[in-house]
Amino acid sequence: MKTYRLARVAEAVREVASETILFELRDPRVKLVTVTRAEVSGDLQHAKVYVSIMGTDKQQQLTLRGLRHAAGFIQSKLARRLQTRFTPTLSFVLDKGVKNSIEMTRLINEALAESSASGSAQDDAEGPPDE
Repeated sequence: MKTYRLARVAEAVREVASETILFELRDPRVKLVTVTRAEVSGDLQHAKVYVSIMGTDKQQQLTLRGLRHAAGFIQSKLARRLQTRFTPTLSFVLDKGVKNSIEMTRLINEALAESSASGSAQDDAEGPPDE
């Protein structure tokens, strides 16, 4: 199948999933969710929806359970949008990329703060330059 068609279907899946999760789901378990991307199989039978969930591991698992419970509802919204013979079966996958990038940024900032603090302390120990 043409790759541009798969890309268009994947983008439609991502849009419908994010809009439905944001505006139409009333499940209290589903909160702090961002749909990062979607991947569709070549035969358009299955779609993986990658989501980023902020919170503790327990909150993430609870939210994923809520999303899996609402997969049929989101799939019905997708069926109205897509004009294909089959509607892809949705599965939700936790995308840890966003959380990992936040953690890396925090570690880099800590390392920079330590190096600047040790650099200024070293300058103070050397004293003023002799003239």
